[in-house]
Amino acid sequence: MKLQITNIRQDNTHRLISARYDDDTVLNRIAADASELEALIELDSGTNDRLAGEANLLPGISVHELLFGVEHAPVVNAAFTHSHPEGSRFNGPERGAWYAAFELKTAQAEIAFHKSRELQEIGWEEPETFTFDDYLADFRGPFHDLRGHSGSRQVLDPNSYAASQELAQQLLEAGSAGIVYPSVRYSKGTCIACFRPTLVTNVRQEQTLTLTFRHAHAAPRW
Repeated sequence: MKLQITNIRQDNTHRLISARYDDDTVLNRIAADASELEALIELDSGTNDRLAGEANLLPGISVHELLFGVEHAPVVNAAFTHSHPEGSRFNGPERGAWYAAFELKTAQAEIAFHKSRELQEIGWEEPETFTFDDYLADFRGPFHDLRGHSGSRQVLDPNSYAASQELAQQLLEAGSAGIVYPSVRYSKGTCIACFRPTLVTNVRQEQTLTLTFRHAHAAPRW
């Protein structure tokens, strides 16, 4: 597939990250005392893909690509080292990407869809609440652009990542910065999948948002 390359200048993109990934919040909550907290931190460090990546121990990404010494570097690195076992739309299981939306409503729609699917898969019938931190980032550079592409149906299949992961791997190997594409979950939205940690710039945390479901099949509420 031949894609147009667009020079992107986009500020204030939104990436919603589950607040439970804040180690300080989670580990303090489940530790009974200081000694148990220390043991939990040591255990978490031994199984943390981000820390493994920063030690150059992951096959999918080199330590030389990761960020150090800049604001929220661990947050950015985690996006590239903590990949879903089955991958996501534009990345495989061995290397993640920084996914964000140009609009907050788009980020909310994308997250709400996936959380709804998770609850449905386990048949959850009770009320459930998720809390997310909204991380903003700015992008500058040439990105492959799927917007308006006549042959994008397969790679934007709402139910399959097969074609999109294959395309992403080809682009990654060719040195691509990433992909800008229309949201699959919000018809008016635009998303970006950035393949390179150094291109995720000016990262800062903004608001905290809460997503609630009355049950797995209920409409989400923010």
